[in-house]
Amino acid sequence: MKDEYGEMTSEGETFVTKDFDLENGTKLPVVQLKYKTYGKLNNSRDNVLVVCHALTGNASLHSWWGGLLGKHKAFDTEKYLIVCCNIPGSCYGSTNPQSVNPNTGTVYGKSFPDISVKDTVKLQLSLLQEELNILSVKAVIGGSFGGMQALEFAVQAGSKNANFVSRDGSPYVRSVVAIACGATHTAWQIAVSEVQRQAIYADPKWKEDPFNSTKGLEVARQMAMVSYRTPQGYQKKFGRQLQTQDSPPYGSKTQWKAKSYLEHQGKKFIHRFDPITYVKLTEQMDSHDISRNRGVSVEEVLGQIKIPVCVLGIDSDVLYPLSEQEELVKYIPDSELFVIRSDEGHDGFLLEQDQVAYHITKFLNTGGPLIRSRL
Repeated sequence: MKDEYGEMTSEGETFVTKDFDLENGTKLPVVQLKYKTYGKLNNSRDNVLVVCHALTGNASLHSWWGGLLGKHKAFDTEKYLIVCCNIPGSCYGSTNPQSVNPNTGTVYGKSFPDISVKDTVKLQLSLLQEELNILSVKAVIGGSFGGMQALEFAVQAGSKNANFVSRDGSPYVRSVVAIACGATHTAWQIAVSEVQRQAIYADPKWKEDPFNSTKGLEVARQMAMVSYRTPQGYQKKFGRQLQTQDSPPYGSKTQWKAKSYLEHQGKKFIHRFDPITYVKLTEQMDSHDISRNRGVSVEEVLGQIKIPVCVLGIDSDVLYPLSEQEELVKYIPDSELFVIRSDEGHDGFLLEQDQVAYHITKFLNTGGPLIRSRL
């Protein structure tokens, strides 16, 4: 099976802000946000694309969506300034559980604050306005966890009750592409995340030496790699093939190719991620609910979005099924759903780059979906 990510690093510029208020009422005394830019800002300071990464991504857009980045591609560096941030809580340069708490002088570890998707988007909007002096954003684009951020951008900076607006009062974010996600993290998705966290908690080192509870993290990653794909994808790639010719055909010593693949993915993952960060980021995904503390229902919040929204779903996605993307376009007034055809499941948003690029490019070039509009 193809890998979703290339080389993962903490490269980029750093935005730092102090006394950052979190949704839950607590405060981060200092928070830094790692980010990278590609392309050039125009004189109007409004030719900006913001691309949001998924659960284990980083600010190096070229390493995981490289097929979409460059001259004459979807993220055209000749036309746009593309901004990609490593979200707070992640281990690729932004403030995270491995960071030192300035109030105590010790590493946060398990005490790292609970950050929500709302917090993550608010911090990115602060970067755009305060650090980069961007006057308006053409589009925010993301898949999976990145899609959740894109929807939150639409609410915070593209809806009737937006907290962030342009100087002339128009929406600060002018359009959104949300891929393979829904309006909330559902019970199904919370459960999938929870069994992964339970694998980490079951590691004997979790209580006293949590950063080194890597056996649990290996298993968590293996669980995730099953949920990201499909039965068809696994059967096509592995079938009942054995890894070695001398492997017994069944039993505890059988070296199935599918088993070897999962073990490889688990071992590879622990060299680029740590257990506490994984727990905290999956909890941040679980926070996703565009209606929380907004006094209205999910349907009403979606109905208040007044910018064009392109929604992409994957026909084989069992983790974030098409029904969730259908709900988005049912209630967002200026929206349209396009379906990615793939046997790759949820990871199709990363692996089917030609299809994804086609829809993003068409949306950016036409300025919106949209063949319909509802009041």
